[in-house]
Amino acid sequence: MTEINKLKSASMWVVKVGGSLLGSPELEKWLKIFVKFSDGNIIIVPGGGVFAEAVRESQKLSKISDACAHRLAVLAMDQFGLLLANMNPMLAIARTECEIDERTWQHRAIIWLPSTMVLADDTIPQSWDVTSDSIAAWLAHKLEAKHLILIKSEKPNENKLSLKEIEKDGLLDEAFGEFCMNKDFSPWVLKKDDFTHFEDGVDSEILGKVGTSIH
Repeated sequence: MTEINKLKSASMWVVKVGGSLLGSPELEKWLKIFVKFSDGNIIIVPGGGVFAEAVRESQKLSKISDACAHRLAVLAMDQFGLLLANMNPMLAIARTECEIDERTWQHRAIIWLPSTMVLADDTIPQSWDVTSDSIAAWLAHKLEAKHLILIKSEKPNENKLSLKEIEKDGLLDEAFGEFCMNKDFSPWVLKKDDFTHFEDGVDSEILGKVGTSIH
């Protein structure tokens, strides 16, 4: 990794935007903040949302395997990502590490479409235990990001939670702890209306005040 890329990774945020935000006024405001303050160091990971729910329903009707459903759910993330990109034309799409690097050099906020990279990695378990939360953690590790932010409709009231506590509450998928264990990035949860704290800038100090830290 070059010195410049090291500096980028040191400040990089991987931000997973939950599919549950679809239809809420907060979603558009978050996207505007990412566009305004990203200097090529904010990578947005789309959730699956209604598209992943369609996969779950299709599995019930067709009896397809969990492995097949996993692949379809990853493609569902691509669909939500394309939807997000269409909501704000200033967002850039990236599918591969090379494209992420290129958009970073362009100082763009990036929507990552995961299927190309994720479906090529056989080490990622193909089951419903691995959802967009774990996939976002996988990307954060791969890119050596500083923070992993999970934006959800709600968040715990506590400022800090252990992985065991947060998984017990069902807020995150069952594989999330494995994807975060002994990694260098810091995982956080924000709720959808926390965008108000970032309207003047996106930085770690604000995140530490309003986010729920997962350790």
